[in-house]
Amino acid sequence: MRILVVEDEKDMNRIIVRRLEVEGYCVDTCYDGDSAYDYLCMAEYDGVLLDVMLPKTDGFTVLKKVRSRGITTPILLLTAKSDVTDIVQGLDLGADDYVVKPFDFQELLARIRLITRKKAEVHENIYSCGDLTVDCNKRTVKRGEKDIELSPKEYSVLLYLIRNQNIVVTREQIEANIWDFERYGSSNLVDVYIRYLRKKIDDGFEKKMIQTIRGVGYLLKETE
Repeated sequence: MRILVVEDEKDMNRIIVRRLEVEGYCVDTCYDGDSAYDYLCMAEYDGVLLDVMLPKTDGFTVLKKVRSRGITTPILLLTAKSDVTDIVQGLDLGADDYVVKPFDFQELLARIRLITRKKAEVHENIYSCGDLTVDCNKRTVKRGEKDIELSPKEYSVLLYLIRNQNIVVTREQIEANIWDFERYGSSNLVDVYIRYLRKKIDDGFEKKMIQTIRGVGYLLKETE
């Protein structure tokens, strides 16, 4: 599996590359945004670690240019900015996930495994699981022929679930990705929004897609 690492701090770059190679990845590396864009236009990668604060061209701009060219390579942002506005900007531009520096390498490796999985059918930023479709460009949700209206938080939770379809996600993972930066998330709140989603996504349909894994969390999958 081939990974591109874009990090201008050379010591950190070398550490990341060395660790990825130990894990069996084939790694290319560069140190500025212009080079990152060139690499992504010339070669195919299974995933990209993209720092936000880069010389020449910042990571957000690289991300925007890459997505505008139709390049759908999974991109994980590495950022020292923990402000929710910056994180939302990156995700809205098409990033698949983010890690805030300083990060734990085990978490980084787990997130790389996550973004490089090919379980979700993603075409032009559209996610599908069975007859459920989430169109990130239009911010619309459909199950079969039925249009489903969701609140912003319901949409965020569903997007996280469908991006991780067929993978059990814990309440803590959902909290960290949806509520952590607002500092009021709780497991009970996650359960409440899962109930909201079930009423809209599963009620009235024979096949129930949102499953509870007792003692662990939740799973979105197409039931057999």
